[in-house]
Order: sequence, then structure tokens, then C-alpha cells
Amino acid sequence: MTTVSPTADLYKMSPEKRLEFLKKWAALSSEEIEMIQNAGSLKIEHANRMIENAIGTMPIPLGLAANFLINGREYLIPMATEEPSVIAAASNGARMVRVKGGFKASSTEPIMIGQIQVTKVKDPNKARITILEIKNSIIEQANKQDPILVSLGRGAKDLQVKILDSILGPMVVAELLVDCGDAMGANAVNTMVEAVSPMIEKATGGKVYLRIISNLADRRLARAKAVVAKEVVGGEEVVEGILQAYAFALADPYRCATHNKGVMNGIDAVVLATGNDTRAIEAGAHAYASKTGKYLPLTTWEKNENGDLVGTIEMPMAVGLVGGATRAHPVAKVNVKILGATTANELGEVIISVGLAQNLAALRALAVEGIQRGHMALHARNVAIEAGATGILVDTVAKQMVIDKKIRLDVAKKLLEELKR
Repeated sequence: MTTVSPTADLYKMSPEKRLEFLKKWAALSSEEIEMIQNAGSLKIEHANRMIENAIGTMPIPLGLAANFLINGREYLIPMATEEPSVIAAASNGARMVRVKGGFKASSTEPIMIGQIQVTKVKDPNKARITILEIKNSIIEQANKQDPILVSLGRGAKDLQVKILDSILGPMVVAELLVDCGDAMGANAVNTMVEAVSPMIEKATGGKVYLRIISNLADRRLARAKAVVAKEVVGGEEVVEGILQAYAFALADPYRCATHNKGVMNGIDAVVLATGNDTRAIEAGAHAYASKTGKYLPLTTWEKNENGDLVGTIEMPMAVGLVGGATRAHPVAKVNVKILGATTANELGEVIISVGLAQNLAALRALAVEGIQRGHMALHARNVAIEAGATGILVDTVAKQMVIDKKIRLDVAKKLLEELKR
């Protein structure tokens, strides 16, 4: 057994050489290699600069969510997702909300937190005070790293320091608060905290290890509110069903995880379509949902004095319009143009509104008919395709499975064989 992996030199190969290697490694056919090579609008040369060991692309369906009225403005919203019914649900939720004036959304300043971990400090309280005494110098040094950001009125704005008890003893954590403007900010914040770490280490006599951005961006929040007329949602009984579903999620983390997953179905699809970081948004969302020590819904639902449904949502929204894949991915750039958002805050307000619409549609479906009816009707098409159906046969097989209430691969194959005969 060799200590050197046979895949160790992949990074040295061109994409073409990697595909030759992969063909032998996984015994792929020429047709399978061709599928990987079909990179569409993101050419392989471009992909090879964006990630390591690139061999191609994996396209995700891209669609448009309709009916969105946010802060009095009409939006057509690109969403990238592989899951059936997500875009239909978001559009349906937005349709119900617009009757009472649409979504009212807002956001805080785009402040991100950069953390500097100081360990092996003899007197943590003294170290905390020492860091705060040189706060202005630390902020000045941080801002030297990004003069363009500072020229736009952004940059490092404040510094806070906390003491944590850990399994390895007390540690002092300095947190740099950075206004990132229209950028998500990871690169700018990470550069700043790395630059000021030697100052903090020298001042405290401690040892700095981690210097990195936090994805719990609780200083960078987006919020949205919607009023849904009881007649539009389906009457008093449906309102009651939605409130019961919300109460379930509020009481039980097992239900709440699925509740929040439904919210993120919409949010992630817009984040991905605009070239933003879905993992950062997911991490921030679920950490924020747990900020009280209990995992809670990202949305709230209640009934007003008229008996109408009122929904709200609030969560971290660290998205940007400059830097990263938002500017590097050609389709992401087009999607941002379709969306029409001109600031990162506006983009965040649109995304948070989609999350609320998605949650409304899901809860209504659960309360009225169960989630499967609409979802499985759309899922049936995927099953038909998996069975080998093409063209008009896809819809024919899917329709029959829905009628029979048997949406399975074996059923699809049997139907397809019968139709072909």
C-alpha cells in the first residue's frame, strides 16, 4: 500500500487530462464523459479558475418566481433548485400576499463580525481591557487593508471583546465589526482580522490562533412581514390550520427542522441563482434559530383582529452584489440583472420575502391537503424521466401515476412499456 494517493496529482492536470483519468478510474462511457463536459454557459476554462480539480459543471434547473410585490415594487425572481414545487409554491404564496399590499421588508446595516481568538492569557479580564484601550489603533490598521471599502464610507466600525470559558480554559475573543457595503464581505473581513492579530497578540502576551469571519451574522439581519386575507388563504378554518402548524413547529424541534427547511427551500434557491454562498446563509439561519438555546422557527404566524393571517420572518442575510461568484459566474450576473436589485440590502430583502412566501405556501398545503398532492404531481415527471420516458411520454406517464396514486419507478417503467407497445 502506497502512502501517495493515485489521485494526488489531479490538481496538476488540465480539465481534459482529468477527464481521461476519470474515464479509466470510474469506467465511464464516452457518453457519460460527454455529459460531464457539457458545461453550458459556464465554460470549462472559467470553471477551472473558480474551483480546484474542475472536470465540468452540474447544471441546476433555473426558473422564475412570479407575483412578488415587495415594498411596493414588482419583482421577477430567478430561483435555482432541483426540487419540484418550490417555485410554484413561492409564486402562490406571493400571489396570496399581494392582495393586502405585498411584503414589507427591511434590513439592518451590512455589518459582519470578524473574530480573533486569543489563548494562553494569564489574566483574561486585563487582556480584554488592554485590547479595548487600543481599539482605535486596531480599527485604523484594519481599515488600511481595504481603502476602497473605506472610501465608500464602509469598513471597520467598532471592536468588542468577550471572555469565553472553554474545555481548554479561558480565551479572549476580539470581534471586529465591519460594514461590508454591497459585498458579502468574507475576504475583506478575513484580511482585516489577520492584519490586526499581531497587534492584539503583542498587547495581551497571548497566543492568537483563529482569525476568521463569523457566519452568525446577527448584526446583518433582513426582515419581512405579510398580511394574508383569510378569504384568500381559504377561510377561517385554513387560518386555524396554519396557526396549529406553526404552534407545532414552535413546540417541537423535530417539526421545526422541517418547517425551517421549507423556508430555506426558497431562500437557498435565490441565493444560489445570484451566485451567493448558500452554506453561509444556511449556517447563519440555523444558528440564529437556536439563539435562545432552543431551536425555533424562523417565521412567526398569528391572527389579527380581522381574522387575517399575519406572518413575519427575521434572520441573518449575508449576501452581496460584488465579489465572489456573483460577479464571476455569467448566469449569476444575468440573474442579478433580472432581479433588478441595486444594493446588497435590497437583495437581502427580496430573498427574505421569498422565504416567507415559501413558508406560507407550505403551511397552507399542509393544513388543507397535505404536502404530497402538489409536490408529488410535479415529482411524477422526474420519476417518469428516470424510467426512460422522453417527449410527450413524460407527461403521459406522470399523469397516469398521479391518477393511480402510485408514483414509483417500477410503476413508471411498467406504464412506459405498455405505452410503447
